[in-house]
Amino acid sequence: MLQAVATHHTCLYCDEARLADLLDAAVEARDLPGMADVDASLLYFCAQVAQSNKVALTGECADEIFGGYPWFYREELVNTDGFPWARDMGARTLLLTNEAADQLRLGEYAHARYAESVACTPRLEGESPFEARRRQIAYLNLKWFMPTLLDRMDRTSMYSGLEARVPFADHRIIEYVWNVPFAMKQQNGVEKSLLRDACADLLPPELLHRKKSPYPKTYDPRYEKLLCRRLREILADPSSPILAFTDRAKAEAFMQAPAQTGRPWFGQLMAGPQLIAYYIQLNSWMRRYSLHI
Repeated sequence: MLQAVATHHTCLYCDEARLADLLDAAVEARDLPGMADVDASLLYFCAQVAQSNKVALTGECADEIFGGYPWFYREELVNTDGFPWARDMGARTLLLTNEAADQLRLGEYAHARYAESVACTPRLEGESPFEARRRQIAYLNLKWFMPTLLDRMDRTSMYSGLEARVPFADHRIIEYVWNVPFAMKQQNGVEKSLLRDACADLLPPELLHRKKSPYPKTYDPRYEKLLCRRLREILADPSSPILAFTDRAKAEAFMQAPAQTGRPWFGQLMAGPQLIAYYIQLNSWMRRYSLHI
């Protein structure tokens, strides 16, 4: 990239200790518990960028409108009877007391919202059932997943005084691409091939054809240990608000091997360690706003 367009690059690094420490700040920035280390890492990088820049361009929304996520093309995800990025509803109740899980009825609530959204999906005459389903997936992304990421980007950037602009969220692009057949968006098994083709004269081949890499990838076992230690401290504190609905025995059993939790419970990367981080954020949020159950 440096040779192709003569840009200036600065590499930023966030270690696992700083990432864990920023979970509380991420709650403050979003006013809600959010996407754990996804929020915390973005908050850190926005703060670093804001030291030398006031405005930044981001790539949010490209995956939603150009079909970059696996739930656009992996058949088992496309045909999920629910939000395809949140298939594992069971993970959300793993640490809850039985009573709390029964009262919340999370699966029932999520499926009701999903069904409402699917019913509102615009239809195109002549589409095959599979392509019609892909259109539903696209609509679900625009109505649910994309706003979540836009809110995250907006709040984490403005928290540090950085103005993040999202050119792919321009309504003119979204409206234009909406009826483009998915076969044009993904050719020869390459995700977002339409977008890659559009940028063929702008980027070097090494970047143009680079395999998609989800952000962030938090696999360091030290991060997992930091999270477990912090959650144990929370559970040992009688004043912790999450004790009202968290089963300590289940939580301890889960922390023995969180990395062995199966498929992600949200998006592509939020698995075991991120579930622990979410409970840490949930406790922080309830303390901040004096919420009790």
